[in-house]
Amino acid sequence: MNNSINDTFFELRNGIEMPAMGLGVFKIPDGQDVENAVVEAIDAGYRGIDTAAIYGNERGVGDAIKKTEFPRSKIFLSSKLWNADQGYKETLQAFDESLLKLGTDYLDLYLIHWPVEALYKETWAAMEDIYNSGRVRAIGVSNFTVGQLEELIINCRVLPMVNQIEFHPYLQQAELIQYCKSKGILPEAWAPLMRGKVSQISKITEIGKRYGKNEFQVVLRWNIQRGIATIPKSATPERIKSNAEIFDFELTEDEVNVIDNLDKGQRFGPDPENFDF
Repeated sequence: MNNSINDTFFELRNGIEMPAMGLGVFKIPDGQDVENAVVEAIDAGYRGIDTAAIYGNERGVGDAIKKTEFPRSKIFLSSKLWNADQGYKETLQAFDESLLKLGTDYLDLYLIHWPVEALYKETWAAMEDIYNSGRVRAIGVSNFTVGQLEELIINCRVLPMVNQIEFHPYLQQAELIQYCKSKGILPEAWAPLMRGKVSQISKITEIGKRYGKNEFQVVLRWNIQRGIATIPKSATPERIKSNAEIFDFELTEDEVNVIDNLDKGQRFGPDPENFDF
């Protein structure tokens, strides 16, 4: 068993190694707040940082990476294209803007943030061209359903390598997970901790007591064992460190099944088939 956050990876279809767990920076303000969180995470062993244009904190993320003096080549840096920037030319421009703000000349992963129906196919064509240019090591999507992935894949030259989706004990999306894995698309969980509400699930508390772990650690461990990358968000140093301490224990098959059986189909975020932004 790997016993550190910095040596546990999933291999993408093209052979790129993506950290099994990274730091999400959704809603962390740009500037000192996000810089502190990213520096803390890298110091704690995180090698994946996930941001997005709409988060408004790409500049702070880039500044933090430079501040650590940790080699850029050792950080797996992801960002996402916002809905208002979709379209072929718009995507190329938005990518350039993200690179500029992040202060880097390449990304490790670039995702379409949401499936804007009239635009995501031409957007994907631009993503493919960016990928083929060598300025991004992997491309993918976020919040795409099975049907939307099928529509995208029909004519694409490069299959998505990642689908970042809402995934947690109350929303497990089994059909989507199975479909992604069948196509070689790595599922990645956002809101894996249900915005903190996993701490209220007694069955997860009981599992944690057996290992001296809290509910957050149990659920993140469950993500990894399910073959799903995960990006818990935190700006608190203690929580950032604590979330990383999940590689020194392993859930049994029965314990995994207990969490699997908690699924309610309950979303905390928007529905990809019904959003208006």
